[in-house]
Amino acid sequence: MASRAEEKERRRQERLAQEEAERNAAARTRRLQLAGGALLGVAAVVAVVIAVAAGGGGGSSNGGAEAAGCTFASFPSEGRTHTDGKVNNKTNPPTSGNHNPTPAQDGIYRAGNTPPKENFVHTLEHGRIEFQYKPGAPAASIARLRALAEEPLNGTAGYHTLFFENNTNMPAEFAATAWTKSITCPTLTTAAVGAMREFRAAFTDKGPELIP
Repeated sequence: MASRAEEKERRRQERLAQEEAERNAAARTRRLQLAGGALLGVAAVVAVVIAVAAGGGGGSSNGGAEAAGCTFASFPSEGRTHTDGKVNNKTNPPTSGNHNPTPAQDGIYRAGNTPPKENFVHTLEHGRIEFQYKPGAPAASIARLRALAEEPLNGTAGYHTLFFENNTNMPAEFAATAWTKSITCPTLTTAAVGAMREFRAAFTDKGPELIP
């Protein structure tokens, strides 16, 4: 029969074992809580990265354009067949469609000397960005838009841009177009210029047929 001392020792050992088990369980709980918090932190970082990526840097995205008071739009292609006839485009200003075999040349066009839209749509196919202003737009704003079109990109001033007076009766006061993309602005504020600048950086040389 176990002595009183042995019984007391047995109970002490059981108590110690129970306390050790409770400490281990608490430690496991803390580790799980820390791991869960770390996963939530990673998920939050991933969500922010995805949101930034979806925004495309702001200016060329829908949200970035809206913040500048402009409208960004992306459209399905209307075709890219060569034709010598007139073409009815679904967007205004035009952003794609069948077009004249001769593309409009890069550069600055004086008012009243804008190429036919069938020619400048061909140029969009080659990855160009076209800056346009509505006839009668304020002269100071036209000058700002021209300065934007002449800014360097890829180390070259005016790289792959055209600047001209719109000849399609577009409803917007100012626009920049790429193949199947456009950003239109009612006024040429500093924010609008920034949004158009980002549009240019995002979509230059993104046409279906890149011509140097």
